[in-house]
Amino acid sequence: MQVRRTLTPAEIGDIVRATRKATGLRQYELAGAAGVGLRFVVDLEAGKPTAQIGKVLQVLDALGCSVDIEPPK
Repeated sequence: MQVRRTLTPAEIGDIVRATRKATGLRQYELAGAAGVGLRFVVDLEAGKPTAQIGKVLQVLDALGCSVDIEPPK
C-alpha cells in the first residue's frame, strides 16, 4: 500500500530545481520554455508558498513532470 502525502512548497521547489538541473536547463531557459518569468522560477525553486498554481503547472509541464490528485474516498 502506497502512502500519499502532501508536498510542501519547499519540496516542490526542490523537485523543480533538481529536475531542471538534471535536464541541463538554466533558470532563464526553463522560464522561457514554460512561458513564465525568470523571477517566478527563482521564487518557485525557493519554495515560495504563494506561487500561482497555473504557473506552477506550466513549469511542471515544461519539465515533463506530472501531478496526481486523488479525491478522498
